[in-house]
Amino acid sequence: MKICIAPDSFKESLTAIEAAECIAAGVTKAAPDCDVVMVPVADGGEGTVPAIINATGGRMRQAGVTGPLGEAVNAQFGLLDDGETAVMEMAAASGLELVAPDKRNPMRTTTHGTGELISAALEAGVRKIIVGVGGSATIDGGAGMAQALGVRLLDGNGKPIGAGGGALAGLRSIDLSGLDSRISETRVQVACDVDNPLTGPTGAAEVYGPQKGATPEMVRQLAHNLELLAEVIRRDLGIDVEHLPGAGAAGGLGAGLAAFLGAELRPGADIVIEAVRLEEKMASSDLVITGEGKLDRQTAHGKAPAAVAAVARRLGIPVIALAGSVEDHAQLAAAGLDASFSILNRPMDMAEAFRRAPELLSDAAEQVLRAFLMGRS
Repeated sequence: MKICIAPDSFKESLTAIEAAECIAAGVTKAAPDCDVVMVPVADGGEGTVPAIINATGGRMRQAGVTGPLGEAVNAQFGLLDDGETAVMEMAAASGLELVAPDKRNPMRTTTHGTGELISAALEAGVRKIIVGVGGSATIDGGAGMAQALGVRLLDGNGKPIGAGGGALAGLRSIDLSGLDSRISETRVQVACDVDNPLTGPTGAAEVYGPQKGATPEMVRQLAHNLELLAEVIRRDLGIDVEHLPGAGAAGGLGAGLAAFLGAELRPGADIVIEAVRLEEKMASSDLVITGEGKLDRQTAHGKAPAAVAAVARRLGIPVIALAGSVEDHAQLAAAGLDASFSILNRPMDMAEAFRRAPELLSDAAEQVLRAFLMGRS
């Protein structure tokens, strides 16, 4: 019997790799002789790089870059085993976790370091770059990223604008003549964990501004600035990114990557699943076990467990999902998950659940497989 284990991370408690190992431990208790294939996955946010590198036998590289507030940061990116593909998380260079809570201010934070990380990948000789865009500290529409790669964003006097989302208020024109020439020979894919547009009620500023430290007045100003950015991009570059699904990811970095680098925006889980060759590894399995920290209505909208379930459905393999909490079983079933279970075995607070996550996940996996085996017999 073959069991494919393909979970996302259980945020704040287990990485995707750790979650897969815990599930495998439980599965082998129930069926010591079964063939276990572990394929940790991600959806473009936290854990995207290790999931892909772990599955492909790639290696990690380090680069010194500019952090969200201009400080020096050591960021990592991965090189796949083909030597021509790099994978990175923008959060490594421009992430919210790099900024202390009392200093979070998207009027000032920049994606400049993300551009430097892309440049480091180009120096490594890659021809394809996958950028995961979750967990940003920024709402600059990718302006800092573009500037780091040679794009000139100019004010009314032809002078470069400053850093941060607030500086976009002065943008009047865009000059691509200095853009790193290697970009034209490089395919860039954006692994989006959300499908928000750049502007409007569900845009980057309105939805994500407050969690990045924006006051209501800042949100209004940033929303206006992103509208201005979209207008100048439309006029000077002939590209309309304003309502592109995923353009609002990472504070508009999705829009910037599409406009300045010609990037393709796709659901992050789909990109990761292709990169780790999940369908190939899942083939001929008797059961697939997936999961993440919380399963709810959002799971069906681009989250990794639903993407795993879609692959399993094509192959005719049943899928069971495990999570810390589970909501709306009907919606989860519609997303392709045949059954979904919480790993909690009694009422407990969140701190205890996080602390005991390894044992809870392992125990739940064991019981799920025992039930599955009873059904088969």
